[in-house]
Amino acid sequence: MELSFLYAIPRTPILDTFFLFITKMAGSYGQLWVIVGAALLIPKKTRRTGIAVLISYVGVFVFGQFILKNLFNRPRPCHIDQAFEMLVKRPTSSSFPSTHSAWSFAGATAIFMKFRKPGIAVFVISALIAFSRMYLFLHFPTDVLCGIIFGMVLGFAADKLCDFIAKRKEAESPSDSTNG
Repeated sequence: MELSFLYAIPRTPILDTFFLFITKMAGSYGQLWVIVGAALLIPKKTRRTGIAVLISYVGVFVFGQFILKNLFNRPRPCHIDQAFEMLVKRPTSSSFPSTHSAWSFAGATAIFMKFRKPGIAVFVISALIAFSRMYLFLHFPTDVLCGIIFGMVLGFAADKLCDFIAKRKEAESPSDSTNG
């Protein structure tokens, strides 16, 4: 069923070029989100969001890339159908979950939690990255869907963790009104 969906995606040279660019932009291990997180660390206004993006990135890397992929060990569509003409090298890792989707939606969620309008734009980019993984015959739709959900949960959790730490720091620091 899922392979049928992947075979039904229209492919053209223009779409090949576009989705190749999109997936390569994300990096082989989602490095785009490390760059985004690091860039958000620079302005004080976005620092907490940058930390949340980086925390969620690490969460996806540890739990998605190492634990879940090895636990489920699901073959990729390109491993099942070796005759499908690939635009990228066949990865050796497992398919479930799509960590590219997870990294993208974790970062987008962390950004959206504090900055709604830019967050929406980042969600659009994330959706393109997620779809590119199916277009390139690297993931099944359920890999991508679970990656999206997993990423959104981690992005939300990272944002809430950063809020919790910030509130604890504020509570522990002496207020200016007691100085006197």
